[in-house]
Amino acid sequence: MRPIRGILYKIISVVMFITMASLIKALSGEVPPGQIVFFRSLLALPVLVIWLAWRSELRTGFKASKPLGHFWRGLVGTMAMGMGFAALAFLPLPEVTAIGYAAPLLVVIFASMFLGEEVRAFRLTSVFVGLVGVLIVLSPRLSVGSSVSQIQALGAMLALSGAVFAALAQVTVRKLVATETTSAIVFWFSLTAAGLSLLTIPFGWVMPSLWQAAILILTGLLGGVGQIFLTSSYREADASLVAPFDYASIMFALAIGYWGFGEVPTMTMLLGAAIVIAAGILIIWRERQLGLERARQRRVMTPQG
Repeated sequence: MRPIRGILYKIISVVMFITMASLIKALSGEVPPGQIVFFRSLLALPVLVIWLAWRSELRTGFKASKPLGHFWRGLVGTMAMGMGFAALAFLPLPEVTAIGYAAPLLVVIFASMFLGEEVRAFRLTSVFVGLVGVLIVLSPRLSVGSSVSQIQALGAMLALSGAVFAALAQVTVRKLVATETTSAIVFWFSLTAAGLSLLTIPFGWVMPSLWQAAILILTGLLGGVGQIFLTSSYREADASLVAPFDYASIMFALAIGYWGFGEVPTMTMLLGAAIVIAAGILIIWRERQLGLERARQRRVMTPQG
């Protein structure tokens, strides 16, 4: 394990994903979300194939022991991407980022519901506090009235729905890792998402301009390379160490939103985001503590000789 390298890889992946999101926001209103999902997924495939070949994992990367599991993971993951990309057209980048932090909180609930994982009072309380933070971020966007507020409410609901599907995707991945390799999960997700996004063609794809095509290609490449660095970060360090660096994305989102799109964050959004981040870090810290406790118990129970 090389923790410093793992943290560095995680930060690089965060930068790449938030840069990808900012490019997608730049295309908002010009290119349909389904078309963006297609390019994001399809153009990530060559990057992933090259990476798998470099690691001599092409054989395992293409092997799927549970095709139906990969399909469901691809379906909910594609829904998460599409809704998240659509939300960027209606809300500031930092708000979409902050609402997306609901996903790891919801994973705790869904893992209990669908995987039978035990959820103790500490984690449940942290999830509740985090969801309160999400509601604080959402609150200014849920008022009814002008057409502008209605559009913002739509964006808020899209972002929140995207977080729900992202959480379901993570729960599906937890089931898949029992039988599938990480490389296979990553590869088949990109392939499935590219295929499913073609179903949105009847809803109005456009012929991209040269500039739009360049942005679409770049989003796919950034997504593929970002996924590689994300996966590599968990190879180099414990998940409990690198996971909190996900929340660095809000800093990059605030900077890009302000300088790139003239988006000035509100105090309500900052307060809600801070609460969500604090709750998420508490859950990660608690998981680490429980992991250390289990490790100590195993050492005690293991016969010495």
